[in-house]
Amino acid sequence: MSTTPDGPEYLDASGPIEPAQGNENRKRMIVVGALVGVGAIVAGGAWAASSFFSTGSQPAQALPDSTIAYFGVDLDPSGGQKIEAIKTLRKFPGFSDNVTLDTDDDLRERLFEEITKSGECKGLDYAKDVEPWLGSRGAIAAVDLGEEKPSPVGVVQVSDAGKAEEGVAKLIKTCGEDSDAESSTGWVVEGDWLVVAETEKIAQDVVAAAGKTTLADDGSFAKWTSEAGDDGFMSIYVAKAAAQYLDQLEGLTSPMGSALGAGSDDPFADEDPFADDGASTPVPDELKQLIDGFDGMAATVRFDDGSVEIEYAVSNYQDELTKLVASDVASELVEGLPADTVAALGLGLNEGWFEGILDYVKSTMPEEADSIDESIAQFEEETGLSLPEDIETLMGDGVVVAVGGGIDVDAISNGGAGEVPVGIKIKGDADEIQAVLDKLKDMAGPEAAEYLEVTDADGDAVLGLQEEFVKDLASKDGLGDDKAYQKVVEGDDAQSILYINFNADDNWLVRVSKDSPEISENLDPLAAFGLSSWIDDDVVHGLFKLTTD
Repeated sequence: MSTTPDGPEYLDASGPIEPAQGNENRKRMIVVGALVGVGAIVAGGAWAASSFFSTGSQPAQALPDSTIAYFGVDLDPSGGQKIEAIKTLRKFPGFSDNVTLDTDDDLRERLFEEITKSGECKGLDYAKDVEPWLGSRGAIAAVDLGEEKPSPVGVVQVSDAGKAEEGVAKLIKTCGEDSDAESSTGWVVEGDWLVVAETEKIAQDVVAAAGKTTLADDGSFAKWTSEAGDDGFMSIYVAKAAAQYLDQLEGLTSPMGSALGAGSDDPFADEDPFADDGASTPVPDELKQLIDGFDGMAATVRFDDGSVEIEYAVSNYQDELTKLVASDVASELVEGLPADTVAALGLGLNEGWFEGILDYVKSTMPEEADSIDESIAQFEEETGLSLPEDIETLMGDGVVVAVGGGIDVDAISNGGAGEVPVGIKIKGDADEIQAVLDKLKDMAGPEAAEYLEVTDADGDAVLGLQEEFVKDLASKDGLGDDKAYQKVVEGDDAQSILYINFNADDNWLVRVSKDSPEISENLDPLAAFGLSSWIDDDVVHGLFKLTTD
């Protein structure tokens, strides 16, 4: 691998990423990592008002700018997220009945007890040996240190460096399997951070590299975490350099399958699921070139106003594909649905989208190109359709699949497809779409043919399984003005949308699960779910949002 001051440029070797130590060290790392990781992931006891509006130091400050992948957790984020998280979780009986949780509880101690109750760390006392030094933030990362492969590293915030030195030493000695455990597990306490790695040298190298330039000061890290929106409980970052390790995935399919089916009792067996056993499938050069366009990504998990949301931003490295759906037609179609719509999935399409997808697939699987063409020719012969023309006509400039009210499980079971309130609305010419569907009627059979009749809806085309719902799709609108929809979908910019209103149709999800009261009462707090994505120049954005009553 060649390197530059900014990190790796390319990877010559294609071997697997392997641990620096043997199986015994890996076992100790799992135990120690689990205990220390608890502090990183679930710390946050004494959520004090004094830090309510401040995020404080973050794990990215303890890692070097050569970090290629990062997963951080902060249970002391800014604003009211701490309280919002607890308030939201308490709405679910399955949580509140089994977890007694107050905002000033020390979750670290609770989880420490869970992890150590099986007896791996006898003699370790949380109040004496862990609580005095364990902070509230941490991260797991992969760091390029100029070696052949990146190094896995963990960083954990410490509140007292001196006590951390003593506490970690005892933790490793107590939880290790033999007297050499301390010397074979790598860790360094530097300032406000504990750095854990597979060897002490790796941990020291991480500290030294971070002493020059940190991940927090890296321009790419700042750009992508900013694109992913406000701070939250969890954050993920993947650097451009991570794409250079694509070769590590070669052979994943067959070796992984054999590893999962090997039946070994030892999860730390020497078999490497990424090793080349001669049956691997190399990553096509075309796909490697595509991935080389990857420039980074980030994601954030937040709680806000009774909802949980995941926002992500990723470089538009597949622009040849994303440009085919970079249309605002999805928003137009979904927002124009009836206000009482239960669920909807909408997608905008640009001219030439079908042929563009075919070209993309062929470029990633060039050895299958001829086979794909043969399959398309056979499909045309069997159906009478002409591709890509008929498929693009059938889907129009965009399509939305919608579910309406009146969901009755018993009626659907006894009455068949005609009782299902499902329909499709297409941004396209109704007559042209009907002409394509007419080609399919004979093949579909008389029972299905009745559902292939198109209704003209003011320039759009509508068809569905239930006559009344088809009429609603053709004549009613208002979903875009619905408050539940507005709360979970990212407005007019969305180019693909998935929306579910759990409160619609007389709380339909609770109704259909009424025969299982325990499940039903835990579904009752759900209000709505939205998944929307949009493209802004060279960045693909997405937002998952789940709200509660």
